[in-house]
Amino acid sequence: MIFKKHILALSVLIAFFHLSAHSQQDTMSIKTIIDKTNKFTHSYPLEKVYLHTDKPYYSVGDTIWFKAYVTIGLHQPSVLSKIVYVDVLNGRDTLVQALKLQLFNGTATGSMPITQALFKQGNYHLSAYTNWMRNFDPAYFFNKTITIANPIDNEVFTTASFSGSEKNKQQKVNARIQFKDVFGNPYANKKVSWLINNDDDKPLKGKETTDANGFLNLAITVGKSPVLASNYLSATIETGSKKQVNKLFSLRTAVAEPDIQFFPEGGALVSGTRTKVAFKAINSAGLGIDVKGTIVDNTGATVTDFKSQHLGMGFALFVPEDGKTYKANVTYADGTQNTLDLPKVQSAGVSLAVYNSNTSDTLNVKVTASNAFFEQNKNKVLYLVGQTSGVICYAAKTTLQTAMFSALISKNRFPSGVTQFTLFSDNGTPLSERVTFVQQNDKLNLSLTPSAKTYGPRKQVKMQVMAKNATTPVEASLSVAVVDETKVPFDEDAETTILTSFLLSSDLKGYIEKPNYYFRNPTPKTAADLDVLMLTQGYRRFSYPDILKNLQPRIYVLPEQGIEITGTLRNSTGMPIAKGNVRLQIPDKYYSTQTTTNMSGEFRFSNLILPDSTQVIINARNNVNANNLMIMLNGTSFQVVTPNFNYPDEVMNIDTALYPYIQNTKRQYNSSHTLKEVEIKEQVFVKKPGYQDFSNLTGLGFPDHTIDGSRLKDCPNFAMCLQTMLMGLTYDNFNFYITRDYSQGQKSTPVAIYFNGMQVDYNYIAGLTSPNIESVEVFLNDGVSGINKLNNTKGVIEITTKVMPKGQKITKDQLAELFPPKYIAKIMPKGYNVSREFYSPKYSGPANVLQHADLRSTIYWNAHLNTDKTGATSFDFFTADNRGTYKAIIEGIDADGNIGRTVYRFKVQ
Repeated sequence: MIFKKHILALSVLIAFFHLSAHSQQDTMSIKTIIDKTNKFTHSYPLEKVYLHTDKPYYSVGDTIWFKAYVTIGLHQPSVLSKIVYVDVLNGRDTLVQALKLQLFNGTATGSMPITQALFKQGNYHLSAYTNWMRNFDPAYFFNKTITIANPIDNEVFTTASFSGSEKNKQQKVNARIQFKDVFGNPYANKKVSWLINNDDDKPLKGKETTDANGFLNLAITVGKSPVLASNYLSATIETGSKKQVNKLFSLRTAVAEPDIQFFPEGGALVSGTRTKVAFKAINSAGLGIDVKGTIVDNTGATVTDFKSQHLGMGFALFVPEDGKTYKANVTYADGTQNTLDLPKVQSAGVSLAVYNSNTSDTLNVKVTASNAFFEQNKNKVLYLVGQTSGVICYAAKTTLQTAMFSALISKNRFPSGVTQFTLFSDNGTPLSERVTFVQQNDKLNLSLTPSAKTYGPRKQVKMQVMAKNATTPVEASLSVAVVDETKVPFDEDAETTILTSFLLSSDLKGYIEKPNYYFRNPTPKTAADLDVLMLTQGYRRFSYPDILKNLQPRIYVLPEQGIEITGTLRNSTGMPIAKGNVRLQIPDKYYSTQTTTNMSGEFRFSNLILPDSTQVIINARNNVNANNLMIMLNGTSFQVVTPNFNYPDEVMNIDTALYPYIQNTKRQYNSSHTLKEVEIKEQVFVKKPGYQDFSNLTGLGFPDHTIDGSRLKDCPNFAMCLQTMLMGLTYDNFNFYITRDYSQGQKSTPVAIYFNGMQVDYNYIAGLTSPNIESVEVFLNDGVSGINKLNNTKGVIEITTKVMPKGQKITKDQLAELFPPKYIAKIMPKGYNVSREFYSPKYSGPANVLQHADLRSTIYWNAHLNTDKTGATSFDFFTADNRGTYKAIIEGIDADGNIGRTVYRFKVQ
């Protein structure tokens, strides 16, 4: 779209639309606001990431296929970053896998095998970002919740429900869990041991027996330490023959009460101003619930009533009066009631309202001032600015001559997306803000045309693709997934798409329920519901007060144009060596290059192409007196693990919610005729190393919690995994604290960290590798050791490495290989992960009776689909054995930043 290509230039030359005449000298000109905003946007450009995945959920043994799209500004393919990171975290926010992908023209392709070693059944979340995005709020990273089932080793299927209550400051947790076998038979009269680690010295635990229908009913009264939303219930059932199966359940829905929040349009209740007060009500799972109620004033008189219109959201309309206070009497869907105070009424204030209808080509922006504000600011200058993604698309100025005025603004001034209107005083102070959503007909138009309307099993399907910007054919980078919808049913309203991600969730803070509802079939109803979402969702991408005060965000890391290895060459005294020779070698690639250090002894190797797990050798051998030199490499920082704010998308009862998919996966596994290998060994007790092996730790007593090294062996970053795995401890700013102290504000006394009996700090353990760890032991107090008194700490963490087995004698040369000279550094930096190729079978000739059943759920995946100058391309694939509805989803972007998506369904019969 031409508008997008030139909008940055247009925003600088924007006309000043006068809402009324003015003559007063400006304290801060509107041009200053525009110039400072444009300078900020230019200096700190906005990148966004979206991942198109082939399916919404998976099972162990599957592969996650995806394509990453990275944009800058108004969705142009980014040229700022050439690397994108994709992290997978489990339900406890522990890093499970981390990928590093090379970007070409703002896109990258990736694949992630879901192995039994790394993935258990549960909820995970994908997080994707660039290095540049790490400088800003991680709430704007790409985040998506995915559910992974494990029907292969799953012998116990569960259905659970939780509730909670509090009376006389005593919290109660009620649980009802049904246990069944793979054939649907209940595990009747079986013993179940349960445990809740609630950050107390003594966790809650017990043992119960299931009833005749396999139900376990628990009514747990909590002690002095309350159960938190982050806690889990661990239930271990004895299924028979002394076999035990453990299941883990989140207690989030058992401890949270229904909640409602109120949001006045423009940010405040202003006296004498007819105001929309939006609200959002959620249940304990974080999902919207129906509510109704009334708003009453301080005399008890009912001012208005309200009722939710969509997913717990709605609004009430009334005129606040000066000197009065207001309360909302709320009735939730389950019949419970609550009363909340509304914000205080401003006697001297101004309110900004926006009326946005999808049947109109204009936005009606209305400014209303209270009588007190009007008298205080009469004839003063006000500014109105509208921006999208930091780009100012509209600016106007006026003098305050009437208490209420409005303006009709053409929607053509704005691209599709979240638009923020801000009303400024004459000195640049924001007075009122309102966000709205502009839906233009500016998306990339994609169409799929099949060779036939219906197909049979194992028949070839040919699809023609056309991409247009309006009516003009364009070259576009696309990705397409074809799935068997019978095996992979999913609520389309809840899908994460390229439109919902780039236009909505990447600009709004917090969880958005069913985002595709607003894009799948736009109507006046969806537009009205989207406007209520704008009133209730947080938008804080740009802070005008900071921009106008020239307060710059702190930049920690720079954009990456490729993999770099940097460091410093020094002599044995620590002095830097200027103009020294440093060589880099990649033995596996037969690659070698050399550089020279600068006057500070620093060297840099840029734009390296390194596959992951590749050894790199850095040496300074080619220097005078090389034996007296040492190479010091700069470390790499990692993104801190952030909680999944999309937790309401998590599925509690995976076994029942994903039943069709799980059954198909089981049939796939059984048809492969794969037998599990069972190895029987005599068990011999071997004493494992631990804290008792170190004299410095004598007197600690017994550890409160122990993490066995087997749980850490697949952890890609030891220190980051430790942040979320240490029970009873909280991580903050490179220190660990005892959780119950930290929650009470005691952040001055950290936990002591020991490594093999030697006291270290967090930076030290950041360099440790997970496979070498034997155990991590946590002591919430130091017993009689005196460690905490000596070091002014509270609690102890002991990290113990594995004892290497004794081996044969080695030669002097072999010993030298283990301890290379200091002028040589051998490292294995994080390199690019290479995507696998999707296998798509081709059938020809008559079916062979020995052929395995084709039970694919992802029928086809192609992340390298590109249209030519005519806007056309094509692809083909073969259907599987299953009859039913197949769904083809194609998404992508063109060079001008137009994004698009389309879905096509066809029958196999």
